[in-house]
Amino acid sequence: MKDLNINNLLRENIKNIKAYSSARDEYKDATADMVFIDANENPFQSNVNRYPDPQQSKVKQRLAEIKGVKTSQILLGNGSDEVLDLLFRAFCEPNRDNVITLPPTYGMYSVLADLNAVEIQSVLLDDNFEPKVEEILATQDMNSKILFLCSPNNPTANSFNSHNVEELLNNFKGIVVIDEAYIDFSNSDSWLSRLNEFPNLVVTQTLSKAYGLAGIRLGICYASEFIISVLNKIKPPYNVNQLSQDKALERLTRLDEVKKEVDSILTEREILITKLSEISFIKSIYPSDANFLLVKIDDANQRYSELIKRGIVVRNRTTQPLCENCLRFTIGTPTENEKLIETLQLISKS
Repeated sequence: MKDLNINNLLRENIKNIKAYSSARDEYKDATADMVFIDANENPFQSNVNRYPDPQQSKVKQRLAEIKGVKTSQILLGNGSDEVLDLLFRAFCEPNRDNVITLPPTYGMYSVLADLNAVEIQSVLLDDNFEPKVEEILATQDMNSKILFLCSPNNPTANSFNSHNVEELLNNFKGIVVIDEAYIDFSNSDSWLSRLNEFPNLVVTQTLSKAYGLAGIRLGICYASEFIISVLNKIKPPYNVNQLSQDKALERLTRLDEVKKEVDSILTEREILITKLSEISFIKSIYPSDANFLLVKIDDANQRYSELIKRGIVVRNRTTQPLCENCLRFTIGTPTENEKLIETLQLISKS
């Protein structure tokens, strides 16, 4: 919504909050020959005896170059879950406000809502796993602060129709969070290219998927400078540790390796689709814009147990709305994918 005043959406206590100022926030132009006796650190060198850069400046600068945004439009978090939690804290008044989710979708939206005492309004996706735009807009009320759109969606793997997303951006009277954790595996354009068009647009991404850095827990939030400034005020001062920053920067300078791995995953995805279609108890394989496949089978609970017994762990999604008897298969290495197919073939013959 282009004429939306984001400041009016903020919680009153957040509008007036004064951010904690760490020692490293107060002095930004550090050089190697400076004497740092300001932060009560252990002075003996271990490579991590100093507090990390609280603003992760080098990582943000590299991301800004790659993504074509300003560093002031980037917030980094201890995983995307911290980023999402900060959005709840900034915009949702406990025991009063609500957020809208579109099941089946990423489960942490609801978990974080519960943790922050925020009501959840759920509007199921349609049979094609697309947002029901009219129903979503009819569901919102004056206390609806955030709408979560996961695109490509987890667990359905599809990207939402861009017309539907744009209509929601133009008509939802709160923050629209587009979770793009899987965007690197999609042919669809990232909504980052339109970040400056919509003051209520927040795009989240991660280094956990395509970049292969799930172990360092680094999530990324892109938004207007105003929204990022608010989130910076309420985030913990040293929320991303130095080892994570170093590893992220290292990976972000080797984009050729990332592309090679993504290309391999996409190739394996197509091979796996072909092979899975030959398994007798697999009923359908949903189109995928992600690094996983949602597969409908005859009995998800039975097949899940059979795979576990043979040393293969998949995700059973049969309890999720619209996902009855569905398993989710992450695309593995060629060897892992071959083992999955071989195991499924053995199960189908037993």
